[in-house]
Amino acid sequence: MKAFRIALWVAAALLAGATLAVFWSMQGANQNAIANEPYGSPFQLVDQNGDPVTEQALRGRPSAVFFGFTHCPEVCPTTLYELSGFQKEIAAEGAEPFQIVFVTVDPERDRPETLKSYVESVSDDVLAITGEPQAVAEMLKGWGVIAERDGEGENYNVNHTATTFLIDEEGRLDGTIGYGEDPEMARGKLERLSGV
Repeated sequence: MKAFRIALWVAAALLAGATLAVFWSMQGANQNAIANEPYGSPFQLVDQNGDPVTEQALRGRPSAVFFGFTHCPEVCPTTLYELSGFQKEIAAEGAEPFQIVFVTVDPERDRPETLKSYVESVSDDVLAITGEPQAVAEMLKGWGVIAERDGEGENYNVNHTATTFLIDEEGRLDGTIGYGEDPEMARGKLERLSGV
């Protein structure tokens, strides 16, 4: 009887192991399929010049995509200035650097002309994106970005995801940079993204 119980436990363990192995291999296959797909969702918005822009703007050149807003007191300007500095350093090494893409989470206040003056103060190589609030909200959802209005009146804040998404030239997610991440680690990720 004892030998039967041991054999039963061994069979159950083998079955559980085989089930987990199949599950993990399927998960790996699914993750590889997802990893080979462009990240985010399709969008139809406008850039800082009022020109139409779609997800095709994230093809052909690596991109560092950051979601923020022009009234942001600290995180957004800091992130954009850091990205601009890394972009210039990579260009100085002779490589074609990544493009910076700044997507507003506050389309009510961040109209094209507002975005244009905001990003031009940082770099002349920033693509800024805005649009109708519903269209922007759909893009945020497709990218898994959270943006919540905090406060009333004209001086409200927007709490938002502060991650920079690193997108390769085929539109796939290559990695992320968290706000406040070690500068050397961030630079290494951006160099890899740019093929340095």
